[in-house]
Amino acid sequence: MPTLPDGTRVPALGQGTWHMGEDARARKAEADALRLGLDLGLTLIDTAEMYGEGGAEDVVGDAIAGRRDGVFLVSKVYPHNASRRGAVAACERSLKRMRVETIDLYLLHWRGSVPLAETVEGFEALRRAGKIRHWGVSNCDVDDLEELGPALADCATDQVLYSLEHRGVEFDLLPFCARHRMPVMAYSPIGQGGRLLRTRALGEVAARHSVTPAQAALAWTLRDPNVISIPKSADPAHVRQNAAAREIRLTAEDLATLDAAFAPPARKRGLAML
Repeated sequence: MPTLPDGTRVPALGQGTWHMGEDARARKAEADALRLGLDLGLTLIDTAEMYGEGGAEDVVGDAIAGRRDGVFLVSKVYPHNASRRGAVAACERSLKRMRVETIDLYLLHWRGSVPLAETVEGFEALRRAGKIRHWGVSNCDVDDLEELGPALADCATDQVLYSLEHRGVEFDLLPFCARHRMPVMAYSPIGQGGRLLRTRALGEVAARHSVTPAQAALAWTLRDPNVISIPKSADPAHVRQNAAAREIRLTAEDLATLDAAFAPPARKRGLAML
């Protein structure tokens, strides 16, 4: 189980909500899928004010109604709302949409024009007020984290694009975060559009374990004890498969097969984003 810098333990596998809340007709099915995930132990839910322009947070509110205490709740603030006062106002809107009093982990979605130090001031005001428990960042590279200075000690996570297709963060960002006892949260861990899941190497590894390529891709991210993986699914069968991926243990042969097909980075790369 990954551990935040203050010692809080969080699930290694959670649930994402990107693209949820965009169609009112799907709202019940999406909330039902999240509730199923909670039943299966996927108790970390990640969302953002950007997703469906608040619609995903509405779905999350439906899903966690009556069971808030069993959920580790993550949301994110738009960069243009991340000023000292703006972050507070945005967080209050998110709390209202999700019908909760506190967000467990509140992230800057990506860097914008507001200085990081000012965003941190807003986050700290929210923490003092009891509206968030932890804060962190998303889509930030090593130089961004270094810019936090002493506040880096209070940064709980960096949520970044990380999958077999996008391994650039392994060169320096993942080691940097590990040194600072900061888990990395991997979004889109099974890729977008299905291209990754159709690759021969991943299919070969999946067949060895009698699992789906998506499950094998998730197991690959979970091999690192400092990574939290947050796949999104509104399909009950896929939610069950995601939960079952926690039991897969990839072998040295599996990892070698995947390294041969998806080479780890040999040099610094620009931070990939979706």
